[in-house]
Amino acid sequence: MLDFFTIFSKGGLVLWCFQGVRGPAATAPVNALIRSVLLQERGGNNSFTHEALTLKYKLDNQFELVFVVGFQKILTLTYVDKLIDDVHKEFRDKYRNEFQQKGALGLLNGTFDFKDDFMRLLRDAEESSKVRAPTVMKTFEQSLKSQKTVKCMIETRGEKPKEKVKNKKNKGSKKDGTEAVAAPSKASAGDKQLSAAGDKEELTKDEILQKNREEFFRRHMKAGEKSRSPKPDAQKEKGKKPRVWDLGNSNAKVLDYSNSATNGSAEACPVEEFDPDMALGDKNREPGRLYDLEYESDDEAEEEKVVQNPSKPSVKKGGLGGMFGMLKGLVGSKSLTREDMDPVLEKMKDHLIAKNVAAEIAVQLCESVAKKLEGKVMGTFTTVTSTVKQALQEALVQILQPQRRVDVLRDVMDAQRHRRPYVVTFCGVNGVGKSTNLAKISFWLIENGFSVLIAACDTFRAGAVEQLRTHTRRLNALHPPESHGGRTMVQLYEKGYGKDAAGIAMEAISYARNQGFDVVLVDTAGRMQDNAPLMTALAKLIAVNAPDLVLFVGEALVGNEAVDQLVKFNKALADHSMAQTPRLIDGIVLTKFDTIDDKVGAAISMTYITSKPIVFVGTGQTYCDLRSLNAKAVVAALMKA
Repeated sequence: MLDFFTIFSKGGLVLWCFQGVRGPAATAPVNALIRSVLLQERGGNNSFTHEALTLKYKLDNQFELVFVVGFQKILTLTYVDKLIDDVHKEFRDKYRNEFQQKGALGLLNGTFDFKDDFMRLLRDAEESSKVRAPTVMKTFEQSLKSQKTVKCMIETRGEKPKEKVKNKKNKGSKKDGTEAVAAPSKASAGDKQLSAAGDKEELTKDEILQKNREEFFRRHMKAGEKSRSPKPDAQKEKGKKPRVWDLGNSNAKVLDYSNSATNGSAEACPVEEFDPDMALGDKNREPGRLYDLEYESDDEAEEEKVVQNPSKPSVKKGGLGGMFGMLKGLVGSKSLTREDMDPVLEKMKDHLIAKNVAAEIAVQLCESVAKKLEGKVMGTFTTVTSTVKQALQEALVQILQPQRRVDVLRDVMDAQRHRRPYVVTFCGVNGVGKSTNLAKISFWLIENGFSVLIAACDTFRAGAVEQLRTHTRRLNALHPPESHGGRTMVQLYEKGYGKDAAGIAMEAISYARNQGFDVVLVDTAGRMQDNAPLMTALAKLIAVNAPDLVLFVGEALVGNEAVDQLVKFNKALADHSMAQTPRLIDGIVLTKFDTIDDKVGAAISMTYITSKPIVFVGTGQTYCDLRSLNAKAVVAALMKA
């Protein structure tokens, strides 16, 4: 039973609608489909789930129409695909002249009486999908056994069935083959033995005996040397000696920092003297500003060139010529078909995968572009290559600009008005740079006038607390209390190692509320997405403390692994959360962006799989190496050949 079937234009004008059952209108699920799929260029799959409904849709790019059918997701309706194809064809054929002659005015002023046609197509689709009657069992006369004679079924003693004989023959042929292969090796071994025997005949019997004896002793002497292990000159002392470094300090008390700080008090953390230019990097920067990611392309002029000579196809070496070097002929005033686009889409998919886009995402992107362009009428001087390239660029820019934009500074000021700290939790796999980028974000917040409390909730990795303590000392050196009216801008809240991370985070948030801190940054231990106990602990930390922002820290070097990490992190947070609406990842911090040149595919993979924005991009080792994502710059790097 269908819930609804609706036909509307891409401009948002509903042309016709069918309501199958009494219940909520189709407005909410269709709007969700438009927001999450059509506007976000995620049309690789023709199915979409919204709450208890499954929506299937079909695009008509020639007349800019969308056909959507909705039904309960617990139902298995096998006729839906056939129905939507039949309705699409019938509706187009019935109102083709009206669309072609009147255009947009035809949609506004036209009346589409399609109910009778739809009900007829629905009955036909339901009839075609009805379960067929079970097949009748064959009678004995219809079986192959009835055609055999009694004589062929009698087996005489010593005679084997024909099938077994055939198998034996096959085995025998294989055996013969192996024997044939082994024959040369045996022959070569025999030749060696004959030559050795010939040499022995030339020697006398005494000489042969002496020679064999020497060879016997030589063999046994070698075996004895191997079996005997050399005795150590001196017995090694048991236990491991500590290494003493040349430039280090041998006094353990001097090197012990375990009790040097208590809950991040500035008095207990001595100010570290170091070169601020090394920590800041760019001297000409504007304090507190988060610059956009930049990418300069030298091939922009070459990318815009289009070869317009169909008789002499050429392959460009610059721009996108290497990727789209085929199908350069003109196809003016022609509707695009899947066969026209397939060669270009195949090249496009390979190019995206080479740029570090996950293979699954690359396939879905190409499928989305194909569905968007199929049936579209091209201009006179437009090639398939340029059309597909333009559609891909638009889709990529749209993917990198998700539905919700995270404005951290605005949200922090909103939390200030409610007299509470703004809490950010960082999570991710091991070694992606969570602590380093947490320090960069701390520096950016301090330069915008907000005080920061860092909660050291990585109680597992050795040196994690000491790393944050060093960052705290350096940040206090760059922004001393004297420059902020005696107010300490950054402190560290830590309870050592081996403690419950969720409890430490809760205490840190309470401490920040009492002390008047603006932001709490919670550092968590790195964990692999397959480690169930650690993922449960992370879900507990997020569920108990309810942070305002959950950031997934991922490195730009990963390819297919990015999809696996994000999917499993989100799944673990949903599975292990006790809340009815579990808290999932809100945004992404993309690190090590300065190490990948133009292989920026991880940014596409992460945003496509989660529909969450990339909030920060780490581009270096200094505190100023933090950027906001520029979608057009990333797409320019991705499309570079």
